[in-house]
Amino acid sequence: MITLTPKNKTVVLLCGIAFLNLSLFAIAGEMKNDETTTKQNRIEIKDFAFNPQTITVKSGEKVTWINRDEEPHTIVSVEKQFKKSTALDTDQEFTITAGAPGTYNYFCSVHPKMTGIIIVEK
Repeated sequence: MITLTPKNKTVVLLCGIAFLNLSLFAIAGEMKNDETTTKQNRIEIKDFAFNPQTITVKSGEKVTWINRDEEPHTIVSVEKQFKKSTALDTDQEFTITAGAPGTYNYFCSVHPKMTGIIIVEK
């Protein structure tokens, strides 16, 4: 049987606290990286415009549009570089995975004056 002295109890408690802190820092770091990537690759549709109008991503990254207008909008690739979206109602999202490097021009088929560009890098 092992008997813990007050000094050993303190050491065990401090080690446990240190381990929990390290775990929390690791989890927070992962969450921050995911959040940064998501925000960075998010295009908001508001006031009949894509914002930002031009975005640069790496091949294989996801790009998400979210409709903040009261009107429906679509996302259609000019050169069919990705599958077109259905009509997005308010707060609906559409996500693609960026493919081969290049410039992807897109527009809203409901409002063709709404255009945007995705620059995909290697």
